Amino acid sequence: MIIVISGPSGVGKGTIARELIKRDKKVKLAITCTTRAKRKNEIDKRDYYFLSEEEFFDRIKRSEFAEYSVVHGKHYGVLKKSIEERLSDEKDILLQIDVQGAKKIKNQYGQALLIFIMPPSINDLLKRLNKRGTETPEEEEHRIKRAKEEIEERFFYDFVVVNNKIGRAVSKIFNIIRTEREKRLNACK
Repeated sequence: MIIVISGPSGVGKGTIARELIKRDKKVKLAITCTTRAKRKNEIDKRDYYFLSEEEFFDRIKRSEFAEYSVVHGKHYGVLKKSIEERLSDEKDILLQIDVQGAKKIKNQYGQALLIFIMPPSINDLLKRLNKRGTETPEEEEHRIKRAKEEIEERFFYDFVVVNNKIGRAVSKIFNIIRTEREKRLNACK
């Protein structure tokens, strides 16, 4: 099963993804390629594949991406190989991608489970971005504007989870995945 989690920048997608993988051994993360700079505490090939723009565009030319998009002026993409390898291992694959990417994955793979992560409020999201300390005030303003646009797209998703406490959000998503997995297994019988 392909599981997509999306949500505004700063909502906790990365933390939630890491916690889900710790809890559920059947779920593996598809590592996204990006042209953005590495943040402190991020590790290449664990958190992202950090690529130059030239490397990224070479992969586009070779049709290596299942989906790719531009977010906040940087390129992000999930390699087809990442998805197909994990699906062939009979593992669930977790994609941490934006709304544009989620729509592309749903169109290509049909049965993807889409989960949108919401902040409790825009003010909470702004506080999280401030705490992260990686954006200028102008970038934060742009991210908040974009967050409002992304939140409008939440109705495209199968489930919406508010991340007011990381542990609760992870538990809700874990239960959604487990329930959907059981439904799909029963549908195959």
